[in-house]
Amino acid sequence: MPTPRRTSLEAIVAAGRDLLEVGGLDGLTMQSVADRVGVRAPSLYKRVRNRSDLVALVADASIRDLGERLDAAAAAAGGDAREALRRLAAVARAFAHERPAAFALVFAPGADLRLEDDSLAAASASVLRVASELAGPEHALDAARTFTAWANGFISMELAGAFRLAGEVDRAFDFGIDRLSRAMSLPST
Repeated sequence: MPTPRRTSLEAIVAAGRDLLEVGGLDGLTMQSVADRVGVRAPSLYKRVRNRSDLVALVADASIRDLGERLDAAAAAAGGDAREALRRLAAVARAFAHERPAAFALVFAPGADLRLEDDSLAAASASVLRVASELAGPEHALDAARTFTAWANGFISMELAGAFRLAGEVDRAFDFGIDRLSRAMSLPST
């Protein structure tokens, strides 16, 4: 192995995110990250305390990435809450197809992974705002949870290949988000 060069925490986390997609959570090891960034594994410990912290950093970066994408999608809707909800769903779905292991880590992190409250709040902000616009402030959290549960369930089933009956999955996704946005909407929306 070449002489270790300096690496940054950002490079370590980026390598970890990529390795997560290639080998799943089991493939995300200190050694595999060290190999990817071109340093010896002990060098990583200058930036990351242990594998658990590495997984937490990768999860946090994934949550922040998803949150930024959700924010952009909601902003692009031009103030139309139903359109914003549709775009939020589409972005979550695209993220899951691009980074299925990260999607699973974010939405089913396991008991040993504590996700950062600040990152979760930031990633949820657009969903909560759109839910509030649709269902009213008093029902915003309930509506956001309903949306998130529906999207997570649909996308997880899709990724698992669980839709085996005839029909178009894209059409079913559009149907579901349309009906969900109508059900959540106040009469004036």
